[in-house]
Amino acid sequence: MSLAGLPNLGPKSRDMLERAGIVSVPQLRRLGAVAAYAQVQRSGQPASLNLLWALEGALTGTPWQQVAREHRTSLLLALDGHQSRDRA
Repeated sequence: MSLAGLPNLGPKSRDMLERAGIVSVPQLRRLGAVAAYAQVQRSGQPASLNLLWALEGALTGTPWQQVAREHRTSLLLALDGHQSRDRA
């Protein structure tokens, strides 16, 4: 299944994912939103936190705006933990 079939991900977001080596829905599901976002960042793409909200929403079927309102803190904590493990 291609990334184009997911909600919340427009052409720019899909391009950033593909440039970071994330090219399929199963691959994105295996990584999860936080690890996929971190991979996009590591690839040098100019990813804002809106991409993180969009990725979580794409994987859960939730509008990114709702993710930003309701899951912001938990996603930011997960991202911080992920980045701390990467640095260690």
